[in-house]
Amino acid sequence: MADEKKLTFEEAMDQLEVIVEKLEEGDVPLEEAINIYKQGMELSKLCHDKLKNVETQLTEILTEDGRKENFAIPEEE
Repeated sequence: MADEKKLTFEEAMDQLEVIVEKLEEGDVPLEEAINIYKQGMELSKLCHDKLKNVETQLTEILTEDGRKENFAIPEEE
């Protein structure tokens, strides 16, 4: 999967859905199922990493002097 870093989140999710459907059908030979499963795990990690990156970006704000600061809403007690 050399192109996996170039995939968008949506493309990776689409490929992951296809893999899940193939594996759920159960008509895949064992060796192929293992390879498909590994590919699915790589796609899953890619999606997780992309979401984690976006989460990090969304929880940081820029202060007036240009510093990055974590954004948090104080919880009510």
